[in-house]
Amino acid sequence: MPARRIEIADGRAALAAVEAGDTARPVTATAVRYLLQLLDEKAPGNSVEVRVPPFGAVQVVQGPRHTRGTPPNVVEMDAATWVAVATGAQTWTDAVAAGRVSASGVRADLSDLLPLRT
Repeated sequence: MPARRIEIADGRAALAAVEAGDTARPVTATAVRYLLQLLDEKAPGNSVEVRVPPFGAVQVVQGPRHTRGTPPNVVEMDAATWVAVATGAQTWTDAVAAGRVSASGVRADLSDLLPLRT
């Protein structure tokens, strides 16, 4: 069963609330999932898994399809970092250098895909 699609208005409202300091779990979850949805739309594929626990994960970027076990290209970060890099509040390079992003694999650099148009 496919994941429920977040409507643009709902995603933007949640994102605005998070950026304004709302830390309620449902609001954060919606903002994170909305940004993951936008990344999937921008870079469809299955070669990189982007994880933002506990809120969501998505496989993106064209390349070899991953089907079993731990993917060779994994990006993981917390929700605040994901919102920051996805919206341009923090650069990918700065987040990686600060140790806020765990990125492994040759395709795990998302700097060319971020920030997203929200």
